[in-house]
Amino acid sequence: MMNCTINTTLKHTILLLTALLFILQTAKSQTADKIIGKYWSPKKDGKVEIYKVADKYFGKIIWGKTQLKDTKNPKPELRTREVIGMVFLTNFKYNNEQYQDGEIYDPLTGKTYSCKMWLENQNLKVRGFIGISLLGRTEIFERIKL
Repeated sequence: MMNCTINTTLKHTILLLTALLFILQTAKSQTADKIIGKYWSPKKDGKVEIYKVADKYFGKIIWGKTQLKDTKNPKPELRTREVIGMVFLTNFKYNNEQYQDGEIYDPLTGKTYSCKMWLENQNLKVRGFIGISLLGRTEIFERIKL
């Protein structure tokens, strides 16, 4: 009789812990997903959309004042592609209020940099750098209010 009570208590404890872990993971995911949305480029001459694939975040150019080709790309076969529709922010992972370990591609220079991002007052701060983030530049992308 006592074994049955212990087994039932153990089952309830395991169920409760599983539910708690699920709730915590869901809350973390919702916090991380606050970045998802549309933003003005720093010069307001383009729009960028941040989206999620699996557990990583990406950004693509969805609108621009001018139609540009990726003419500075180091890969000759990509120099005729349109900049609009291009994924230029890749493979960011959410960790401690920042999106890290990603890369940013600059179609104006054809260069790719290490990058991290974070939200501040609903604006997206994007820091591209070489090596360590102290050696870089931060740009602000303003969230587009619908």
